[in-house]
Amino acid sequence: MIVCRSAEEIDKLARVNALVAQVLAELMRVVEPGVSTLDLDQLAERRLREAGALPAFKGYHGYPATICASVNEQVVHGIPNARLLTSGDIVSVDMGAKLDGFFGDSAVTVPVGIVTAQAQRLLDVTSASLDRALSAVTPGNRVQDIGAAVQQHVEAQGFSVVREFVGHGIGTALHEEPQIPNYGTPGRGARLAEGMVLAIEPMVNAGKPAVKVLSDGWTAVTKDGSLSAHFEHTVVVTAEGCRILTLRPAGA
Repeated sequence: MIVCRSAEEIDKLARVNALVAQVLAELMRVVEPGVSTLDLDQLAERRLREAGALPAFKGYHGYPATICASVNEQVVHGIPNARLLTSGDIVSVDMGAKLDGFFGDSAVTVPVGIVTAQAQRLLDVTSASLDRALSAVTPGNRVQDIGAAVQQHVEAQGFSVVREFVGHGIGTALHEEPQIPNYGTPGRGARLAEGMVLAIEPMVNAGKPAVKVLSDGWTAVTKDGSLSAHFEHTVVVTAEGCRILTLRPAGA
């Protein structure tokens, strides 16, 4: 069942998602060569708890950490560890929080030091594909209009869209209906309506779209070893279109 949220519920969703955006912006500033993803995870958990929120991912189906930190060929759900980031890496940081019974969720992929032109282009194209997706969020459009916008932009740039992982509704649960693939046929899927709250999250590979999950049961990587990027915003469908709840502070 797809839920359309009340104004009061959207206010609560706005608060938790603003917190996620604030903490994510701080993590982005901390990313540099010599920092570990475990360092990022510990900082994220500390900031969430200081704000009275709970990490949404920690303990979710047994996941052991506050953030997902996916480096280079890791697509999503990378588990933070003590490995030090080095110049040339890219790291996707995905984080969720729970506050006052509502959830927030956002992700960004960050260059570490100086990265290759191809890596930077992958980040730029993936980020732009999220912008394209958000432009499709308007009452009366369909869920697959969102995915089609991502797919058309990504594939036109010579990259590929991950099929196995999708965006989702979000509210009093971290994952709600509808599922939002990052590909599709325009005009298909559930109709968007005011009050729907969606976590839209393109995952884009520099090589082929196929992925596999490692033996830890969580970390998804590209099968061909190519780089992967991931960006995510939580948004509300409004009469005017799309209201982004996870906008990071200017300059972040």
